Amino acid sequence: MSKTAIEEYYHVFNRGMQKQPIFIDDYDRLRFLFLILTFQGQNPIKKVKELVKKFGQHSMLTIDPDIVSEIVNNRMVELIVFTCMDNHFHMTIREKMEGGTAKYMQRVLNAYTKYFNIRHEKSGHLFQNSYRSVHVQNDDQLLYLSAYSHKNIIELTDWKDHMVDYPWSSFQDYAVCNRWGLLLVTDVILDKFSNGLEYKKFVETGMAKTIQKKKK
Repeated sequence: MSKTAIEEYYHVFNRGMQKQPIFIDDYDRLRFLFLILTFQGQNPIKKVKELVKKFGQHSMLTIDPDIVSEIVNNRMVELIVFTCMDNHFHMTIREKMEGGTAKYMQRVLNAYTKYFNIRHEKSGHLFQNSYRSVHVQNDDQLLYLSAYSHKNIIELTDWKDHMVDYPWSSFQDYAVCNRWGLLLVTDVILDKFSNGLEYKKFVETGMAKTIQKKKK
């Protein structure tokens, strides 16, 4: 964890202690997804359990428009990219207020750890350290890290042939349609492509490797 600055982009990630799973089932993933979306704002989110239940009903992942408005108007960070794997996660965020990245990550990880330990009758630390943060230096690195995060899905046997359908990543939000509206800021990356299909090709064909080599 390093010092951050307003309007800068950061790739943040963490894994479970000793590489243990941080998600046991889809309800865990749903909870984490709800937290990373709604904790972007400064306002406290009340009755999280009830909201998550409503959030995931009938496979229709929706968040009340009033909550969305509060979040957008009082943002600590903007969520740009996310991918949840079995024992780790990747996110790219843009800091919108001083110290916003640290406050956001602390809220998310503390809330999720408390939930996880209660639900699965565990105790102690869930994550390895707090989290790691990499400052994104330029547009090429931002594009590369988005592809790197989304390409992680290929490690999941059940999803490697249809990564774009994986629900616990923002890949489909870029390649098909943004499910989260204002809560997921995709323009900064998609503006570099003619459409979502072009971005999908960029990720799946390994074109992002060209950017990484060019940087070197």
